[in-house]
This record gives sequence, C-alpha cells and structure tokens, in this order.
Amino acid sequence: MALPAWRRVAHANLAVAFPALSASERRRIGRRSFQHFGVLFVELAATLARPLDRTLATIRLEGLEHLRGVMAAHGRALVLTAHLGNWELLAAAHRLAGYPLSIVVRPLDSASLNMLAGRLRRKSGVELIDKRGALRPVLRALAAGRMVAILLDQNAARHEGVFVPFFGRTASTSKSLAVLAVRTRTPVVPIFIRREGRHHRVTIHPPLDPPAVNDVERAVVELTMRCTAAIEAAISEVPEQWLWAHNRWRTRPAAEARP
Repeated sequence: MALPAWRRVAHANLAVAFPALSASERRRIGRRSFQHFGVLFVELAATLARPLDRTLATIRLEGLEHLRGVMAAHGRALVLTAHLGNWELLAAAHRLAGYPLSIVVRPLDSASLNMLAGRLRRKSGVELIDKRGALRPVLRALAAGRMVAILLDQNAARHEGVFVPFFGRTASTSKSLAVLAVRTRTPVVPIFIRREGRHHRVTIHPPLDPPAVNDVERAVVELTMRCTAAIEAAISEVPEQWLWAHNRWRTRPAAEARP
C-alpha cells in the first residue's frame, strides 16, 4: 500500500520542481529515484559486510581544500547536506577528510533503512546526536573542534522552521543550522555525495557567505535561504538521486490555510 502513495507524492513533487518537463520525463526521474534507493539498500548492506577500507576506495573527494581552510581558520564547521546520492556513505567519507564528525539524526521513516544506517554510522566512528535536545551536544561538539552535519532537505513543522523558496515554491525548512551558525559564528560548508556508476563522488563546496544583516531573525532566514538554494542546485544536477517520495512541501504558510 505504501508504494502507490509514495509514487503519487513523488510525481506531485516533481511536477512542482520541474513544471517545464513533460509528464513522461518526470515519471522517468521518479522511476529512477525509486531504483536509486533500491541500490542504496544493497550498498549499505554490502558496506556492513566488508572492511570499511573497501568502501572508502569507491569514494572520491573533491574540494577538500575548502574544508581544510575552514577548519584551519575556525577549528570547527557546520556541514550542510541532504538525502542525496548515498548520503549514508558521508559518515564513512569523513575518514578521508581527516576531521572528527558528529551527525544530528532523527529516525528514518523506513525502519529497515534506519537499522542499516545506524549500524553503518557506528561502524564509521561518527558521533550521533539525537535531534531532540541536540543543542548542548552540538555546542560541545563544535567546541571540541568537530564537524557537525545536519540534513536540511526535509519538511519542518511550522514551529521549527522558516518558509524559504525551494524549487520555486515556499517550503518549511528547519532553522536549526542557521541559528547555530549565526549564534556561534561557525561557517556552513555544503557537502553532497552522488553515485557515479559503482563509485561515489563527494563534493565539498566553499563555505556559504555569512548573512549580511545584523538582525538575528533576518540573518537566520537569509542563511536558511542560502542553504536551501545550495541543496536545490545539488539536486538539480542528479534529480534521480534525491528522495522525491518525501512530502517536502507538506507544511504550508498559515495564510494558505485561511479561506
């Protein structure tokens, strides 16, 4: 019963994101997205069954100089990423970068994927921080000179997010990363992974420009917009490797709910 519902959500999301594409082209992207997540399951299971070095040999880093520059200048970094490519392999890829990593997590909607992901994260040696009550552990991690990664491409409840553009439609987006960045003056480094055949490319982008306003609330909105724009750009390069079955635009502004 779940698959038809997920397919409907994926097709509706693709219509929002790519209105200029034909319906058949959007269906093709949706179909390849579901195939991509089937491969993701197999990759995670294989990674757990073999030495981690074999998985690391399939991962290529580019742009490492951006992360090194941030860590040298600030001693810490907030990592912006998304459910793109085999994002769980970013936990293993941090070993190639050479900096300790903490990840803010919440349980995945798929119980089986959540189990595999949890085992891989522990095998990779990352610190897991539960989204609930994450503030103090995140501040400790940053103070200890760690990278802290947050996935920012999921729908946020109205009280947790701000509405910013995402593929041309406002989307409720968690303001957690921007609040941390603004209050701790920690740079935000976008890092995304994509599958290329049997290998994976991790692209480390330059840190996002800090907000150009002094008002904290406006700065949080501005930085969240920049984060979302970075995610949108990464998805647009390989749309078949993103989680289109997630109802990204579910939470709507209060004005849209009024008669």
